[in-house]
Amino acid sequence: MPFYEYACQDCKERFSQILTLREYGEGNVKCPKCGSTHVEQVPAQFYTVTSRKS
Repeated sequence: MPFYEYACQDCKERFSQILTLREYGEGNVKCPKCGSTHVEQVPAQFYTVTSRKS
């Protein structure tokens, strides 16, 4: 399942959530700190592992 990062616009808390594509499409994400639905998705860092050397 995809991993998403969000920032709450009310309390400024940054948090991560693992959502299915269906849950992501519904957009019902709540801040775990204050319970607000006024959240914005922010860019997340990622890395990959490959079998080739660069």
